[in-house]
Amino acid sequence: VLYLLFEHASGYAIFQSLAQEEIGALTAEVQESILDLGRFGKLIKLVAFTPFRSSSNALENINSVSEGIAHDDLKAFLLANIPVGKKKTKVVLGISDSKLASAVQESVKLSCQSGELVLELIRGIRVHFHKFIEGLSADSAGKAQLGLGHSYSRAKVKFNVNRVDNMIIQSINLLDQMDKDINTFSMRVREWYSYHFPELIKIVSDNYIYVKLVKLIKNRKELTDASIPTIEEITMDSAQAKAILDASRSSMGMDISPVDLINIERFANRVVELADYRSALLQYLKQKMENIAPNLSCLVGELVGARLISHAGSLSNLAKYPASTVQILGAEKALFRALKTRGNTPKYGLLFHSSFIGRASKKNKGRISRYLANKCSIASRIDCFTETTSSVFGNKLREQVEDRLKFYDSGEAPKKNVDVMREALQEVSSLQESKDIPKNTVETPSSEKKKKKKKSKEKNRSDMEISTSAEPTDSVVDDESKKSKKKKRKSDQGDVKEADTVTKKKKNYLQESLKRIAILAKVRRRKRKKVKPRNQLSNRAYS
Repeated sequence: VLYLLFEHASGYAIFQSLAQEEIGALTAEVQESILDLGRFGKLIKLVAFTPFRSSSNALENINSVSEGIAHDDLKAFLLANIPVGKKKTKVVLGISDSKLASAVQESVKLSCQSGELVLELIRGIRVHFHKFIEGLSADSAGKAQLGLGHSYSRAKVKFNVNRVDNMIIQSINLLDQMDKDINTFSMRVREWYSYHFPELIKIVSDNYIYVKLVKLIKNRKELTDASIPTIEEITMDSAQAKAILDASRSSMGMDISPVDLINIERFANRVVELADYRSALLQYLKQKMENIAPNLSCLVGELVGARLISHAGSLSNLAKYPASTVQILGAEKALFRALKTRGNTPKYGLLFHSSFIGRASKKNKGRISRYLANKCSIASRIDCFTETTSSVFGNKLREQVEDRLKFYDSGEAPKKNVDVMREALQEVSSLQESKDIPKNTVETPSSEKKKKKKKSKEKNRSDMEISTSAEPTDSVVDDESKKSKKKKRKSDQGDVKEADTVTKKKKNYLQESLKRIAILAKVRRRKRKKVKPRNQLSNRAYS
């Protein structure tokens, strides 16, 4: 007997399949007959229906169903309404989701099925569900689905395991976009204002300072010696301010109307506002990175760390990546091109913007990028899975990368990773003691436990010494003789093992030499073979 479980926004329902047709289930005629209630009602019969107690209960059940977990309410409902006993072996429960089917089969111990036939029957139940249950109309069923859908999506948005790294992703994307926009707008200001004052482009190279000067100068003919201090405040250079004044007096630019100057000034104001907002956004991003990923930002910097998080999708995704993928993040096109053309694979992606790779020599860039990617993966895992945030590990990892750079340049041996991590753990524990934070995240044995262990060990040793001193001297002699025999046996076994390894090496060497001799003989035979003459007719004529 086939039973069908249907999950609705209003509750759970169990149906019984009266007639099954596996062969013609996917034909067009059968699928059209499912839409007709008169025909479909002969195939399906409602066995039981249980509504959800409240909206929160409905949300709990739907969350467990979406994750493939059998809720307690579902287990109780199935045990109460599906026959159990001798007929249990013949009963089959049809469930649309395969994960939920396996979970129900393990918990309730019912044989479950999820195939094409079950999906087609559940599709028909979904169409006519409100007609099978008394007191449930199509409007009320739609409202229940809409309300549960809103609460489910709201809970999913609130429940974010990745902390608040979505804000980092959006801010770094906006920052990159603003850099492009500010560059294009500043170039437009340069082109526009150069008709009036072309010499200013050669004197001032920075875009932000240039736009500020355009906003200040406006008409070049109105510049006087009194405006030099205000120009110095913008350029921060007295010589440059004097050069601007001299160039304005002997400029080759054309005259410009007041209306054009007003439009240029408005556009320059917008560019300055965008540049100021960009600096404020950068400060916001730095604060977010310090709160969410302090170790990664200490190691690589806020901008590179934020780009890594945004490229991975979230901090948890970045923590799951191995160091080899972190190294090539951002260079996927180059990697696949190299694999397609069988060329050299890229050594770094987004990590190229880090200062460490710029400081390394050309020969050591690949090495330092691999080492830096390793440390980035460690830092991202610490940031993702620790409850208390601190930048101690990031500073220690940064020192390790700097020591590795020195090792590549001068040959100074760096510290071992174990020693560095011990120092970092000690610093974290001292910080937690000062802040009175419970030590749940860091697993470091306390000094009191160490002292207790030492005392217990000393007591055991003293007891052993007393017991051995009380025994007679004959037992001591026997023990010494036994030890000497064991040493002799071990030395004999070691000699036998060494002899076996030597014989194995000799055999391998002989086999390799024989192979080489055979290859050389083949090559000589090929050389000795006579090559046929190109023109056989001429040879016959000579013969």
